[in-house]
Amino acid sequence: MSKKKIVTFFFTLLFFLFLFLVIYSKLFKKSKDSTQTLNKKEDIVYKSNIIEDVNYTTKDTEGNEYIINASQGEIDFSNTKILFLTNVKAQIKLKNAEIITITSNFGKYNSDNFDTIFSKNVIIKYLDNKITSNYLDFSLNRNSMIISKDVIYSDTENILNADVIEINIKTKDTKIFMHEKKHKVNIQSKN
Repeated sequence: MSKKKIVTFFFTLLFFLFLFLVIYSKLFKKSKDSTQTLNKKEDIVYKSNIIEDVNYTTKDTEGNEYIINASQGEIDFSNTKILFLTNVKAQIKLKNAEIITITSNFGKYNSDNFDTIFSKNVIIKYLDNKITSNYLDFSLNRNSMIISKDVIYSDTENILNADVIEINIKTKDTKIFMHEKKHKVNIQSKN
């Protein structure tokens, strides 16, 4: 073999060896990065605390009772008084009034003050009245229910569409309104 062929062969071999090392190091680094990503995801899972079949009951000084159930709850470690709920069912038993039932896909419950935010497919039933929406902010401290996002109220005679319904739990005073003044609350008779 000539000297020129040996040098060419040697440089070609070095080139392929270098190329192999570069590709190998890139693949190894990606594999290492994905392992680290998996470990980070596992850390996130272990930082949560999931509870099955959640049930909270509370009574205020006036004898009103608030019962909340969920198929699952997850404690927020940044604020352990907050519980994120799934498949939520609640009952509000007001003294000298009928029971109010609330269901929703999700909820955020504060065990310190019993305030609850219900979200996604919220259904509120009281006597012959039904309100559906996608958001409900319920507060015993404020004595209020603020219902918003695609609100539809129906009773035996009417159907009402609005942006927001605010109800004072204690006085039963109700405000129904739209966010923009140019839009009007829509009421239709069922008959």
